[in-house]
Amino acid sequence: MFSPPLHRQRHHYVIDFVKRNKPLKVVDLGCGECSLLKRLKFHREIELLVGVDINGAKVKKHMHGLAPLSTDYLQPSYDQLRIELYQGSVTQKDVRLRGFDLVTCVELIEHLTLVDVEGFSEVVFGYMTPVTVIVSTPNSEFNCLLPGLTGFRHSDHKFEWTRAEFQAWALKVCLDYSYEVEFTGVGEAPPGQQQSVGYCTQIGVFQRLRERDGCNMLCGDDTEELFSYTLLYTVNYPSLRDNNILRRVLVSEVLYWTEKLKTRWMEENTGERDDGSTLCQTEGGVEECLRALEPCMEMEQTACGEERKHLMERFVGAVSEAQEGPDEENQESCKLRRCVSVPLAVLWSCCPKIGTLSGSLNNLRHLLMGEPEVKLSQDGSAVLVQVQDIVEEDQTEWEDSGYAEACLCSHSAVQEEDWEAND
Repeated sequence: MFSPPLHRQRHHYVIDFVKRNKPLKVVDLGCGECSLLKRLKFHREIELLVGVDINGAKVKKHMHGLAPLSTDYLQPSYDQLRIELYQGSVTQKDVRLRGFDLVTCVELIEHLTLVDVEGFSEVVFGYMTPVTVIVSTPNSEFNCLLPGLTGFRHSDHKFEWTRAEFQAWALKVCLDYSYEVEFTGVGEAPPGQQQSVGYCTQIGVFQRLRERDGCNMLCGDDTEELFSYTLLYTVNYPSLRDNNILRRVLVSEVLYWTEKLKTRWMEENTGERDDGSTLCQTEGGVEECLRALEPCMEMEQTACGEERKHLMERFVGAVSEAQEGPDEENQESCKLRRCVSVPLAVLWSCCPKIGTLSGSLNNLRHLLMGEPEVKLSQDGSAVLVQVQDIVEEDQTEWEDSGYAEACLCSHSAVQEEDWEAND
């Protein structure tokens, strides 16, 4: 009868409200199958998203749909989101639900007895005191337009209010607990009947009055801490505000860009440049970045003492002189490598994401220090990226002996023999 379906229209109304008002803490009372929560979790202006339902088995069946997606871990954002699900009755007080920006009660109140409605009003408006409450409930005046309907719309409904009855309850709540209310709805009647029957679902949007705000601040500390609900599920979404996650993402970006810069530097110096490749995202940044890169030498171990000073010469030709200095024992314990030095200042200024993640050059240096995957220069001003091994233990002797060739031939023959045997 409705397009989109009525339950989606109710959810759309809440989602549109969230988009406009950007509440940080939201709780859905009577969350049931968590369908509204599953849509609200994508609106990352929300920092705390809570669901409460008396049917714990139903919540457990659907709660895993609220878990972070793989993309949330691969590309975490600065937004932070925590989700909590509780089993409990909306007529019971729990201190963990106080002070929310938005409380939603979508098609909930009609499932309560009239006695419980009084308890619901006291708990939500008197104890929880949220900034905004959205209550939706069936409009019984619209039932005459629903084909084949006799009685209530659902077997568990304890009542269904007319527009006048709903408004009378809402206005009393406002008078008792210092709120104001605006009435609206979703599910429009056919042309010409909207005035006589109203919306299929009637909605009241309650806003806490400003004078109540000051009272909450003064009286909040005197509230007895009640824990009536049972926590069923909780999860924190990955966020760059978590220092460990920030370091992981930053290190990944640094390794990616240093490798890209090194590769392009080698292409420039060997004349094998791929003009289709891109490096930095600032105009003219490629040449500027490449000019800042320098070749250098480093020792994998520090046991060679004074010879390290020679091996760190920028000019690659210094390799032969450095190799003559150490004695045999030190020669065996050291490995010489050619590296490209990528200044942190280049990474921070030319690669926008690294600059955004670190915030400043000093922060970038601090976050990279102690990271085993990133090799920093002695003064911590640059990342050293290995180009190739210059000296490797016994590699030359192994290649000249002919043993390597024999091994390769032997290995190939064995593979071919096994392959034929498998056939």
